[in-house]
Parts: sequence; C-alpha cells; structure tokens
Amino acid sequence: MATTRDPEATRARIFEAAVAEFARHGIAGARIDRIAAEAKANKQLIYAYFGNKAQLFSLVLSRSMVHLAAAVPVDPDDIDGWLDRLMDYHAAHPELLRLLYWEGIEYGTAELPDEAERRQHYALKVGAMQDGQDRGVITDAIPAPDLLFLLIAIADWATVVPQMSRILAGSEDTDRDRLRASIKEAARRIVAN
Repeated sequence: MATTRDPEATRARIFEAAVAEFARHGIAGARIDRIAAEAKANKQLIYAYFGNKAQLFSLVLSRSMVHLAAAVPVDPDDIDGWLDRLMDYHAAHPELLRLLYWEGIEYGTAELPDEAERRQHYALKVGAMQDGQDRGVITDAIPAPDLLFLLIAIADWATVVPQMSRILAGSEDTDRDRLRASIKEAARRIVAN
C-alpha cells in the first residue's frame, strides 16, 4: 500500500522539532540532523521548506512571538491581568524566552536578520502602552517603549532564570504566589500616575 505524503504535516513536525532543538541548544548548537530525526523528515526537506539554519531559527522565533501576541495582547487597562496572562503563558511555553535568550547570546547588539519585522511586532505593543498613557490610565513619566521593556523584564525574569528564582524567592507554591504578587505590586507602582 502506498503512503500518502502530507507536506503540511511534515512542515508542522519540522517546526515543532526546531522549536525544541533551538530552545535547548541555541542557533550555533542546534543541529539540522537532530531536527530531521525528531521530525521524522528528510534533512533536505528542512532546507527546501525553511532555508538554512539561521532562517529556520528566525521563523521559529517569529512565529512563537506571533502566537504570544495573539494569546496575550498588551492591556494597559488591566496591568495585573496582563501580567498574570503573560507569566502564565511563559510558564506554559518557556521555550519562547529561551529562544529570545539564545538570540541575545548569538546576536548581541548586532542587527537581527528579521529586525524590521520585529520592530513592527513591538511597535504594536508599544502603541498599546502609548494609548494607555495618552488616556491617562498609566503614567507617562516613563516613555512607552521603556515602560513595556521594564514590565516584560520583571514579569519574565523568573522564567528565564528559574534557578535564581528558586534560590532567592523559594520553590514552594506559596513562594511563587508571593513572588507573583510582588511582581504585580512593583508593576502597579511603576505604571501609577
């Protein structure tokens, strides 16, 4: 019996395998052979579908960020709720922060291959913050891009460095709840008019 090929299913398997591989090993450490093996796909298909390893990484990160933006839009009218949703999303999907961290290690301050698209992505989020500032919902003492950066940083750092969170804040559920409450209180103070 002949097997039916499903290019979309193959692309999806490759993509999922690439997310895991890049999150574990970064750009330099990732191996196309391992992605192909995990996806049960021909290595040449990866190049045909996604280009080289750097192009595949950019696509993986870009799509992951689009998923986050759709799942957790910035909400200056409900900073507490937005932070809860953001922290919950990253707890459930820590690979996105790992991908961003690896990207930072690999590229540092150099321009990213997809920087123009990334700027557009963040411009929408900054626009939401600016709108909140323009309406007087949150402070305008801190420029909207800086405010967004600060809020994301305090919300995500515990997921980026879980060992530091465990050592400093503790590992029990009550410790994590206390840290989350502290993060939200710090955010409220940062955005207060």
